[in-house]
Amino acid sequence: MVKPVVYVVIHSAWGHIKTLADSIIEGLVAEGVEAKLFRVPETLPAEVVAKMHAQTFENIPVITPDELKKADGFLFGFGTRFGMCSAQMKAFWDSTGGLWQQGALAGKYGGCFTSTATQHGGQETTITSFLSHYAHHGIIYVPIGFAAPSVNGVDEVFGGGPWGAGAIANGDGSRQVSAKEKETAVYQGTSFAKIIKKVIH
Repeated sequence: MVKPVVYVVIHSAWGHIKTLADSIIEGLVAEGVEAKLFRVPETLPAEVVAKMHAQTFENIPVITPDELKKADGFLFGFGTRFGMCSAQMKAFWDSTGGLWQQGALAGKYGGCFTSTATQHGGQETTITSFLSHYAHHGIIYVPIGFAAPSVNGVDEVFGGGPWGAGAIANGDGSRQVSAKEKETAVYQGTSFAKIIKKVIH
């Protein structure tokens, strides 16, 4: 039996997306999928990143567009910028024109996860606006739906929903990823793995 390969690709400024990615990978691996973590190239000058007190995650390899061809599927994680993905993530996808011309990613599977400062900071719009990249490449979008128990309920403030896992970070990044948000991320990895194993075996 062939073990499917899934890339988890992130841009994480303050670590919330990285934390969600770790939980997603936990779910992927538990279902017998080979998972690899990457980050997109940073586009800001180093001095600007330092002034932002942002994390750089130098230990995570930087992905190139061509590497996407090696994966059966991918889960992209990014913070929101006015209801859209970060400029760093957009710059990476803007560099995939050659793959688009070749149809190299058509038929592969993809999902998304995100983080916002507030409960109404645009988690759904951030993911839905990102999906045009998948549509133009012919990538099959895999949401998590409401089958995940952790995306239901009103007993606490939490990120994530049927579109994908999510976290709420507060405007200064002080709120850490909650247990419920991690649970959703693990579920996303598990459910994504189950679906991709149906076609890659």
